[in-house]
Amino acid sequence: MPTYNKLVRDRIPEIIEKTNKKADTRILSSEEYITELRNKSFEELREYMETDNNQDAIEELADLLETIHALAKCHDMDFSEVERVRKAKAEKRGGFEERIFLIDVED
Repeated sequence: MPTYNKLVRDRIPEIIEKTNKKADTRILSSEEYITELRNKSFEELREYMETDNNQDAIEELADLLETIHALAKCHDMDFSEVERVRKAKAEKRGGFEERIFLIDVED
């Protein structure tokens, strides 16, 4: 019997039960939830880093974005607020579209 001990999407227990298996689950406290969302975001980022084609990359980026949406809610923010801050930072400091790689800065 595999042991996972990780945060999963809301419908995963239902999907497991449809395969005639039983999943043991519990509901996390607020503090545990934030910790596990942070862990999940690292997991999804690692999975993205391991992709080798565009389709898999998009799938993993979508998973990562889902964790970002959930984390925003944990911080009493709507994702639109995250997007507003992202746009403000991009306007002030730029984005990453020009692919600039900083080597060093002379004093």
